[in-house]
Amino acid sequence: MNSFRLRLSDRTRFALLAGVAVAAFPTVAVAQDAAEDVDASTQEREQADSSNAAMGNTIIVTATKRAQTLQDVPVAVSVTTAETIERAQIRDVSDLSSVVPSLKVTQSQNAFATTYSVRGFGTSGNNIGLEPSVAVFVDGVYRSRSMSQISDLPDIERVEVLRGPQSTLFGKNASAGVISIVTKSPSFTPHGSVEASYGNFNDIVAKGYLTGPISDTIAASVSGGYHSRDGYVTNLYNGDDIGNRNRWFARGQVLFEPSSDFKFRVIGDYDEIDEKCCAVFNLRPSAATAAVNAVGGQVNDYRGVPGADEVYTDVVPSNKVRNWGVSGQADYTMGSLTLTSITAYRETKLEADQDVDFTSAPLASGANVGQANLNTFTQELRIASDFDGPLNFLLGGYYFNEVAETHDQIVYGDAFRDYANLLIQSSSGGAYSIPTLEATFSALTGNDYTGQFFASGQGLFNNMRQKDEAWSVFGNVDFEMTDGLTLTLGANYTRDSKKVTSNTNSTDVFSGLDLTSIGQTAIYQQALATQIGTLLGLGQPANATQIAAFAGANPAGYQQVQAGVQAYAAANASNPAVNPLLSLTSLQFLPPFQNFPNAVEDGRFSDGDWSWTARLAYEFSPTLNAYASWSTGYKAASYNLSRDSRPSPSAYAALVQQGLAVTNLRAGSRYAQPEDSEVYEIGLKGNWGLAAANLTVFKQSISNFQTNTFTGTGYVFANAGKQSTWGVEFDGYVRPTDQLTLTLAMTYLDPKYDDFTNSPFGDLSGETVTGIPKLSAVWGATWDQPVGDDHLILHADFAYSAPYQIEPGLLAFAVRNPDGTLDYEPARAAARPYRNETTNLNASITYAMANGFELSVWGRNLLDDRNITGVFDSVAQAGSISGYTDQPRTYGVSARFKF
Repeated sequence: MNSFRLRLSDRTRFALLAGVAVAAFPTVAVAQDAAEDVDASTQEREQADSSNAAMGNTIIVTATKRAQTLQDVPVAVSVTTAETIERAQIRDVSDLSSVVPSLKVTQSQNAFATTYSVRGFGTSGNNIGLEPSVAVFVDGVYRSRSMSQISDLPDIERVEVLRGPQSTLFGKNASAGVISIVTKSPSFTPHGSVEASYGNFNDIVAKGYLTGPISDTIAASVSGGYHSRDGYVTNLYNGDDIGNRNRWFARGQVLFEPSSDFKFRVIGDYDEIDEKCCAVFNLRPSAATAAVNAVGGQVNDYRGVPGADEVYTDVVPSNKVRNWGVSGQADYTMGSLTLTSITAYRETKLEADQDVDFTSAPLASGANVGQANLNTFTQELRIASDFDGPLNFLLGGYYFNEVAETHDQIVYGDAFRDYANLLIQSSSGGAYSIPTLEATFSALTGNDYTGQFFASGQGLFNNMRQKDEAWSVFGNVDFEMTDGLTLTLGANYTRDSKKVTSNTNSTDVFSGLDLTSIGQTAIYQQALATQIGTLLGLGQPANATQIAAFAGANPAGYQQVQAGVQAYAAANASNPAVNPLLSLTSLQFLPPFQNFPNAVEDGRFSDGDWSWTARLAYEFSPTLNAYASWSTGYKAASYNLSRDSRPSPSAYAALVQQGLAVTNLRAGSRYAQPEDSEVYEIGLKGNWGLAAANLTVFKQSISNFQTNTFTGTGYVFANAGKQSTWGVEFDGYVRPTDQLTLTLAMTYLDPKYDDFTNSPFGDLSGETVTGIPKLSAVWGATWDQPVGDDHLILHADFAYSAPYQIEPGLLAFAVRNPDGTLDYEPARAAARPYRNETTNLNASITYAMANGFELSVWGRNLLDDRNITGVFDSVAQAGSISGYTDQPRTYGVSARFKF
């Protein structure tokens, strides 16, 4: 392979080495500025590249942080170019999954809960402590959480997806893949564009971009965009709409290039989102639904019928994100060496509210995120060689410092007391009500609980702060062993340290009661009265006066009876058959929180690990390359920063033993262990100008894969012992005529849990991983017909994913066996009917005039394919199921002027 004999001009080399980017699959794209700088070392190479450039297929990429053509780069990659983004009306990263089959993007409660997955590997975003397994970069700057990059795409040059573990060069949290968003660099040639679009649901988009020189050595660019749209879901409670768009962004860049050896680029950006997201539908009502109706609430019975975009909620699902940052990138060339430095500081703030019960009854509000703040500083420094000989290298270091804070709450509403009263009456067979319980517990404990159970305003208030400091050193060496055969060896050592503090408080009085202890008191009193009544021959339990008289007349006998009754009460306090109060445990929704650090848990984690890459790449000809690689990845431990963060079993035991455990404390998960990923990959890449094809076969696995599962009342943080998949990926294009280009990208996956004995749904070892389609494919077609000096462009892409089960189970349906263990089969059975199959058709017709004006008519999801995208146990509504759906058909017209 001759890729390392390429000679690049200084200016292009700076631009290519600057970005922390990934590569692309062959799609219709033009990268003339980069292509003109490619100077192949042989005439054959020059002819091949010239042919490809003429067809618009030469794209320079930096998947290995070196400048290589698309065909030469020996890794599995996908790209969405600026042209595809325009033609397909792709607005944000979520839309990319319609053209990149290996990428899946899902969103649940709010922007914070967006999850990116590549090849089926991706970490749930619904916990600020969980860092993603798919790392996102924008112009070489790492975005640590998905909520920091969910706005509409700015002045894009391309969006690249690098598949498989990339920890060797990209370091922190790239154990499953990388998404890199590359924006346009300022140009010394003045140009720009403006765009306006209008569609159904009153969808309005406006964008602008302008760049040009300020002086002979300074160029600048500014861009901005605004997007608004009505929601497609109607809230029948107040007539409001949900699922709207209201977002804008602004970016400014300055490029300082005083000589061919030095270049400095500064980027500042700001974006805001203020939307109502997301709608939750009731897929299956239950007896608890009747209780909601009884307290004046309403639940829309969706019953899994797509298109029924109506819900009832008394809380506006607000979702506000403020995101800004500044970065500076310097590139300095010293002969055959280039030194690159990227420094960045970013702040992200989220404010959100959600209806916890997802009904119109004022039961509770707050959901999982009230506020979340991220303050992140990153620094990367690397040096890369560009020697003419067979040996080249890249060495670098990376530093990451972040403070993450979360302040969330769940607060009972005005109707929750009445609702809980109905649940208590139902669970006790009418034996209890809230007033009788308050009176009973007051008598048993000596405290006055009148009016205190499930009162409005009570709740749990979560406050946590995490400081994360990490550094890594990385590098690789490329050695051309023989003509066309290159060996690459790479390594990365990452050290990650986290420190977490919590200040969480529950004011839920009922959840703070020790039902076992109080029940033991009740058992004791009842048994004592019964025993003494029997001894006195009363035929009924003795009253307090009679008990006192018996104790005074027969002290020794009373002590003997008392001792026996105490032993009986202690032995049966945890026996549901004897202690009926235990049936109320399920209504203790917000028990006291065990804050940390404490005497047992120090709230600290520090660990490091090596990641490796070994790859052989061979160039059969200028148009055909192959490679075989092995690489590993690493993601550090993640702390559970939600209200469901609980001590590990060993920490729980120590807290109990030392008498430090709060009331009703249960063992759980405080953090998830580090992830280790591994992939074996074989790839074949061919590009013949009129056609191209890439084929990849791989086996990928992640040990200790970090999972976060919703159970209806909280989240279970766990590590899957090992999750693996083998798969086949194909992408390519063909141009049967000068006007027509056909593209195809396909991914086949066979994912399974090799080891997941401690899942929330029992032992899932050997089971197929849910939420991942085995087959995903995207077919595309573009017809570019010249009309004089103008062009008529027709574009369409069709995305398909085979049916797959959405969730592994619904924990609320698990059945407790007589021995106290849980039977998880009913939980798994409840989830099986909920499956997803995607058929998504997008299309556009564009008339592009020679003067730079373009007019487009476009549509997305033209088949109006509606699917359930997520299901979960309805909160505090046993037997009820809720879920999320995808968006309906959208269409509109766009006008664009490029000058």
